[in-house]
Amino acid sequence: MIDQSALCNQTAFAGTVHRCSTLFILITLLLTLIPTSGRSEMIDRVVAVVNDQVITLSEVNEDGQTFFRKISEQVTPDELSEAIARAREEVLSRLIDNLLIAQEAKKLQISVSDQDVSAAAERIQNQKGIDHETFLAELAAMGLTEASYLDNLKNQILQSKLINYEVRSRIVITDNQIIDYYDNNYTRRLNNEGYYLLQMGFSWTSDGSGRDEALERAERVRNLALAGQDFGELAKKFSDLPSARDNGDIGELQESDMAEAMRAAITPLTAGEVSQIIETGAGFQFFKLVSSQQGGIVYQAPFESVKEQIRDELYEEQLKKEFEIWVTKIKDEAYIRRL
Repeated sequence: MIDQSALCNQTAFAGTVHRCSTLFILITLLLTLIPTSGRSEMIDRVVAVVNDQVITLSEVNEDGQTFFRKISEQVTPDELSEAIARAREEVLSRLIDNLLIAQEAKKLQISVSDQDVSAAAERIQNQKGIDHETFLAELAAMGLTEASYLDNLKNQILQSKLINYEVRSRIVITDNQIIDYYDNNYTRRLNNEGYYLLQMGFSWTSDGSGRDEALERAERVRNLALAGQDFGELAKKFSDLPSARDNGDIGELQESDMAEAMRAAITPLTAGEVSQIIETGAGFQFFKLVSSQQGGIVYQAPFESVKEQIRDELYEEQLKKEFEIWVTKIKDEAYIRRL
């Protein structure tokens, strides 16, 4: 971001600088010439100049009203003034970015019609499964009007179109990148040919009640796993054990680490198989063997099953980097002055 003392490039952007400087002088003169009595009645003022356009205080207040209200509810009265000032700077930065993007879109003749915005709003409403009146009530609860919401949505669509034009077309994810990511994130070397396991458990109460219900749940969820549903997601959703937060992942175990019933259930398995249900002191458990133990390598998922997921992750990561580079470039080429 160019700070307030920065100057426009004197060569390539001389024309823009002249226009921006003239605009800035006119704004300054206008504010200077307003009578003192009139200034006390002003409800608005210019807070930033972006190339040949301005951003006003009322725009900052309108865009950040929900943000400001949340802050006022969270901080003490002594901290409120400073917190709101910082929040206004954040909102102003976002508005400057939005204005730069809109200016760049206009330069490239990229536009968003009212029909595009209405269609997008309708899709969002349908996805939420609510009628228009309920949708408006939700906006009101967030401190938004329908007009401000649609304006924000229009900016998002415009930004998406501009990113497609300027950024996405330059991103290519190769198979070699995907393989490297897979090797670094989906495989690991075992020590002494251990067993890499996922776990699921279903507990009953300390007085022994609920045993039949726990067994029923274990059988039902195991059948889902056998039918091909993701074991980790099932564990996260249904397992009663602490490992549920890690998608059932309990890492690598040696045979000597296992209780007899667990060892009997796991050692006959091949990679990818789900064990029989075993009974423990306080519940029922079953496991999935992740490791193939081929050459001591753990394959946490078959390559083909995660290839497209990895491609999407790498694409989004690269998109974020390229977008930041692109935004920095247009900021460096712009005249930006905060007042």
